[in-house]
Amino acid sequence: MLHIVIDVRHAGDFGIGTYIRNLTRALARLDQTNRYTLVIRPEDSESFVTPGPNFSTVVYSRPDTQVIHNYTFPRFIRLFNADLYHIPLNSIAWWMPRPYVVTIHDMSTLLFPAHTRTFRRTLQEERYRRGALRASRVITVSHATRRDIEHVLHIPSSRIRTIYSAPDPAFTDGHCDEASDRQVLDRYSIHYPFILYAGTIRPQKNIPRLIEAFGVLRSDLERTDKYSDLRLIIIGDELSRYPAVRRAVAETRMEPLVRFLGFVPLETLRVFYRAAAAFAFPSLYEGFGLAPLEAMACGTPVVASDIPSLVEAVGDAAELVSPDNVFDIARGLREVLLDDHRRRVLSEAGIQQARRFHWDTTAREVLAVYREIK
Repeated sequence: MLHIVIDVRHAGDFGIGTYIRNLTRALARLDQTNRYTLVIRPEDSESFVTPGPNFSTVVYSRPDTQVIHNYTFPRFIRLFNADLYHIPLNSIAWWMPRPYVVTIHDMSTLLFPAHTRTFRRTLQEERYRRGALRASRVITVSHATRRDIEHVLHIPSSRIRTIYSAPDPAFTDGHCDEASDRQVLDRYSIHYPFILYAGTIRPQKNIPRLIEAFGVLRSDLERTDKYSDLRLIIIGDELSRYPAVRRAVAETRMEPLVRFLGFVPLETLRVFYRAAAAFAFPSLYEGFGLAPLEAMACGTPVVASDIPSLVEAVGDAAELVSPDNVFDIARGLREVLLDDHRRRVLSEAGIQQARRFHWDTTAREVLAVYREIK
C-alpha cells in the first residue's frame, strides 16, 4: 500500500480545477487500496468533500504565489513521510521532497509570459523548469504538449507520460431541462442567438481576433432572418485586465453586441454551452482543449483552431480554422451557422468525440504512473 499526497488547492480553478476534481474522484472509484492525503486551502475546509474512505484532507494556509512557499510547503509536506507526492500543475516549491509526479497542462507560462521580464518572473520560470526536471515522472495532457516539454525543458522522453484529460461529467450526462435552461438565460437577459467562448482571456487565447472575426460575420449576417441579432458572449476573466481585448471591441464598434460575463458556475456554463449557436475557440496555443470537448458533449457545433493540440482533442468533429486569419475564423463560423447539414454532422460527431475521453481511463493511467515510481 502506498501513501500518496496530492496538492488539490487549485480544485476550484477554471480548467485545472476540472482536472483535479475529476482525477481524485476517479481515483477514489478505482483504488480502495492506497492511502491518499489531499492538501486543501483553509477556505475549502468546510465545503470540501473527501471522495472516498481512504482519502483524508489536511489544510495548508499559504498560497503558492508567495516566495516563502518554496520553503514552508516542502517543510509542511515532509511531515507526512509519504511514498509519493503528486502536484497536478507545474507549480513546484523549490525544495519539494522527492519522489514526486507533476502534471503539466501546457507550456504557456514559458511560451506566453503574462508580464514583462522582472526578477520575480525569472524566479517563477526557473522554478517551473527546475520543478519539471526534478520530477520522477511528468504527466502531460497531449502529445503536442509532450513535444513542447521535450524541446523546451529537455526532459528525457522516458520520464514523460501522455495521459489525456476528459470533459467534466456534468457536461456529458445528457440530461437537459429546457424550462430550467430558459430561466437561467432569462436571468442574464439573453433572448437572442449567440456565439460562445468560455475560458481564460490570456493573450494566447486570441480573443481580439475572435472579436474582429465576429465583426466581419455580423456584417455578413445582419440581413438574415435567423442571425440578424447575433451576439458574442465571452465567459472568462474580468475584461479590465486585458486592454487589447477592450481595444478590439471599441475598434470594431461591437460594444453593444459583445458581452463579457466573467466566470459563471459550472451548471450555468452548461446551459450556455447548450444554448449557443456555435462555440468558438480560435486559440493560438493550448495544452489540450477541454472547453471544446465540453461544448461538443453538450451537442454544440465547435469552431476551433487547427493547431496540433486542439486537433488532437477535437479530431474531425469540429470546423477547423487558422487562428492567425480573422477572415478564416469568420468563414468557419459562417459555415457552421448557415449550413444546417454541417451543423447536424458536427453536433453528432462532437458528442461521439467527447465520449472518447473518460476520467476512469485517466485515473487508471495515472495509477500506473504511481506504480512505476514505487
